[in-house]
Amino acid sequence: MLDKNGIAKRIAKEVKDGYYVNLGIGIPTLVANFVRDDISVEFQSENGVLGMGPFPFAGEEDADIINAGKQTITTLPGASFFDSATSFGMIRGKHVDLTILGAMEVAENGDIANWKIPGKMVKGMGGAMDLVASAENIIVAMMHTNRAGASKLLKQCSLPLTGVGCVKKVVTNLAVLEVTGEGFELVERAPGVSVAQIEEVTEGTLVINGEIPEMEL
Repeated sequence: MLDKNGIAKRIAKEVKDGYYVNLGIGIPTLVANFVRDDISVEFQSENGVLGMGPFPFAGEEDADIINAGKQTITTLPGASFFDSATSFGMIRGKHVDLTILGAMEVAENGDIANWKIPGKMVKGMGGAMDLVASAENIIVAMMHTNRAGASKLLKQCSLPLTGVGCVKKVVTNLAVLEVTGEGFELVERAPGVSVAQIEEVTEGTLVINGEIPEMEL
């Protein structure tokens, strides 16, 4: 199975030349480290950055240059900084080609819950509500199960929803799945992971058509 970097590396294959991409907090921020060198991509962060690069090396951090998760980042030549109104104008105006988000739960119909666990303190939903309402291409990056071993790919989300029917694809440490009208269609399995292992930890409807190839990273 994959670690967090492996998930990000697989999602980086979904990023195309010329894309404007929003990276959510958590695993999605790692995607910038794995994008091919021969394509041009603009990474956007809702705190007002366009043109993010990979994470800085130790000792080269600039505390004033951060992403939405308050992590220090690098910027590429031509990068720009702007206020939140402009940033959310980009998001709500559908100027972002691909949105990559983390999640606590995803339902088989594409619902996503990624901002609140009842009974725990949270600072708010951040830009997630705007992103899921405006983006037409949303990929979720997450672990297949929670710390207790329970599935995070469900028939119906149990946590407060961030968005309804909006997720197109999910990449976990075990598999790549597309959200379809029938449920989670298994597209690829992680190296060394069997279809039976994925079935065992997927609560939502799992659609299996033919032989499922192993991921190429």
